[in-house]
Amino acid sequence: MRSRRTALLAAAGAAACLLAPAAGAADDWRPFSATWALAGTRTTLPTEGARPAALVHASGTLVITKGETLGRGFFGEVIGFDDGANQLVGRAVFTDERGEKVFATLKAQPLATGRTAVGTFTGGTGRWSGLEGDFTFSWTSVVESGGDEINAFTVNVEGRARKGTFASTETPPAASAEPPK
Repeated sequence: MRSRRTALLAAAGAAACLLAPAAGAADDWRPFSATWALAGTRTTLPTEGARPAALVHASGTLVITKGETLGRGFFGEVIGFDDGANQLVGRAVFTDERGEKVFATLKAQPLATGRTAVGTFTGGTGRWSGLEGDFTFSWTSVVESGGDEINAFTVNVEGRARKGTFASTETPPAASAEPPK
């Protein structure tokens, strides 16, 4: 009985190894979900339209709720330009617990509750070097706290990421200072 169980476990392990995609394969997209809470400022300028143009600078915690693509979470910082008509464009940087960064571009509808945004990962530092991917979300709530202060929250960040040889949670050994021979 024990040898049969061992044989079944060995066969299942071998099948899993053969059927699993190779780590770092070009099509090795890894999905993730997250929540994101931001607080910051919005500086406005009147326009000919009903809404002012605005510069937005906000930061806060991005918590990974599903998937192991990006670890557990990041401190995210965003700077963007809202044209007052129909588009917000910006850049984001997400810093992990080690100080390593993931960079992204953002394109969105003007900042307001229910509006949607699309982000594209453009690389990173350290273990996130070469990271690529994309994500979407819509703002669950956006609150103007008086003056130029804003608070924004979303629970539906959904995305995917990949890397040629996908970053592990371990820091790779330092490269040798000797030149190649």
